[in-house]
Amino acid sequence: MATFKFTVDTKPMAEEIRSVSRHVNGTTGAVVAMQTAVIIAEEKAADHVCNNVNKGFYSLIRSQISQKTAKLQSDVDSHLMQMVQQKNALLGIKNRMQKDYNMISKRYMKLFNGLNANLKQRVFELDKPTIDFAVKEVDKVSNRTKYLTAIVPISQLETISTSQRIIASNIRFRGFNVIKSMNSFLLDMNQQKKLTDKILINDARYTNNACVYIPVIFSECNRDKSATDFEIAISNVELDNISKSTIRNATFAKLSEIEWGNSSSHDAEIKSEFSKLLTDSTNPQRVNDMAMKLFQSNNYQTIKM
Repeated sequence: MATFKFTVDTKPMAEEIRSVSRHVNGTTGAVVAMQTAVIIAEEKAADHVCNNVNKGFYSLIRSQISQKTAKLQSDVDSHLMQMVQQKNALLGIKNRMQKDYNMISKRYMKLFNGLNANLKQRVFELDKPTIDFAVKEVDKVSNRTKYLTAIVPISQLETISTSQRIIASNIRFRGFNVIKSMNSFLLDMNQQKKLTDKILINDARYTNNACVYIPVIFSECNRDKSATDFEIAISNVELDNISKSTIRNATFAKLSEIEWGNSSSHDAEIKSEFSKLLTDSTNPQRVNDMAMKLFQSNNYQTIKM
């Protein structure tokens, strides 16, 4: 059997395999880099989703807390306004009760002082000689040195002038006390008269019947979602507190009977006054034009007569 021997050069094949190995190593590195990039991207995406979810959750909670805070703040403000109104009403009642108490106390004080003086006079009349001796004579004897300072049987010239000065000073002091008592009495009488004139009705306009037209402005406002308040404004000219209270009560009683209707046009006087206010305003022209546009496009209601 024949034998053949061949020599095959494997160097080119080895070089090709080496180049293939280099490419495989490069591919392996690219795959590893891609896997790392994919992992980083997934991590970033997960962090982004978590951050958005957390932000949305916190925003929702914050919005709910803000809504509850606003509602509670509105409730607190409404209760505070109601308490302030009640406080003002209580202060008014307190002031009126204090004035009434002062008037009644002064009246009874004057009455009891008169009774005391009358009883004192009657008691003194029961035993007048003894009372005169105890009140007048003993007082004169006790104060003889003060009342009769300058009347001395024997005295020097220097002591006479001093005694006269003492007596003059005593007279001036007693005169000052008398003037002070008269001033206090007149002031008390004047204050009592003013207080009595404020309380008692002596004006002739309350005894005669008359028809007077008084302008009244009443407004409706919503201070919160649960209540509607009505406010009434009355002129202070030629009206006292009794008349204002009567007009206010009558207006409140007629509120349920008032019917409102849409107005077809603006009143000329109201439009003129509004235009005058815009002319005198220091706002920019654009603001004035927008205000006039809103005024002309506004629809309001008036009372049906």
